[in-house]
Amino acid sequence: MKILFLTDNFPPEVNAPATRTMEHCREWVKSGHEVTVITCFPNYPTGIVYPGYKNSLYKVEQMDGIKVVRVWSYMTANKGFIKRIADFVSFSVTSFFAGLFQKCDIIVATSPQFFTALSGRTLHFFKRKPWVMEVRDLWPDSIKAVGAMKESPVLKYFSMEEKWCYKSAEKIVVVTESFKREIIKKGIPAEKIYVVKNGANTELFRPQAKCEELLRKYKMEGKRVLGYIGTLGMAHKIDFLIDCVKGLDDYVLMILGNGAERDNIKAKIEAENLKNVVLVDAVPKSEVVKYVALQDAALVNLRRTPLFTTVIPSKIFETASMHIPILLGVDGEARAMVEEFGAGLYYEPENKEDFLDKLNKLFSSDDVYKACCDGGAKLAEAYDRKRLAQEMLSILQK
Repeated sequence: MKILFLTDNFPPEVNAPATRTMEHCREWVKSGHEVTVITCFPNYPTGIVYPGYKNSLYKVEQMDGIKVVRVWSYMTANKGFIKRIADFVSFSVTSFFAGLFQKCDIIVATSPQFFTALSGRTLHFFKRKPWVMEVRDLWPDSIKAVGAMKESPVLKYFSMEEKWCYKSAEKIVVVTESFKREIIKKGIPAEKIYVVKNGANTELFRPQAKCEELLRKYKMEGKRVLGYIGTLGMAHKIDFLIDCVKGLDDYVLMILGNGAERDNIKAKIEAENLKNVVLVDAVPKSEVVKYVALQDAALVNLRRTPLFTTVIPSKIFETASMHIPILLGVDGEARAMVEEFGAGLYYEPENKEDFLDKLNKLFSSDDVYKACCDGGAKLAEAYDRKRLAQEMLSILQK
């Protein structure tokens, strides 16, 4: 089978969409299928093209047996609504034209860069090939939830296009059961929607000792390290985490990543002269493991809004795979998963008192801490990325 996959993010970018797509496509190639990925030149989240690349019209490379077609797009940092829309639209256009010249049996287009889905839908029309829409975020609902855009005719138009994509797609693959329920509410038949959750690369993310060199570099020796590793966006409320840990002399908060809120986070740390908060630049995927291993507990946090009860942050799986307890500030399906396996403790989103209570509970009992480590191991085993990649492949083969 020849699979054409459209995605705005792909390695060497290290965010969750890039990782999921790469690991799925790699497994499909190992299963004997031909996979072509159309993506842009790596620039997320800074909008600056990565070293070794330039934003040219078209380039083809091979990555782990995957044919990767990179096309030009307008590049901007992951902030500013209008510029980001221009970024998404430009990739939608150039990926469509590149896709016209790729042989395939099936087309897969992944959101939440919603305009990527529009490209997949249009290619389906012109190439007369079935297409599958992968939904990793309920866009445009998510941009309204974080306050990036208010109800308007533009938002209504995006919602109309979203529903058209759902109806047009041969199958829809979502990453949570909650997403499936929300899409069914929009009038889409349940039988065309499949759930393939995110998972853990258990070969890459394995338990390991803390790197003493990194502990010294960031002056974290002798401290309990609480880590937030991931995108620093409006949805993640990193300022809440900072407010929770400031003044806790036995702890240090390590924040690793880039995103729209990074400058604000840096300014807050400097303005309040916080000695127990460390801001680290994003690192390559191969290096992330060493930083994950530094954590005594991983913080998974989102803004308090009903929409986020439908999501399962992908960092849960990577952390669990390294047997590190999770302090989870996300209600709903993510909470149910973490509590099912006992991989961590839940605190009410944006509730400082509850956060501190659960932090104390985790570290005041060796039995509680060990139980969370063991629970993470069980969670990672249940959501091994290789098995999930085969699950999605079976949907494409249908």
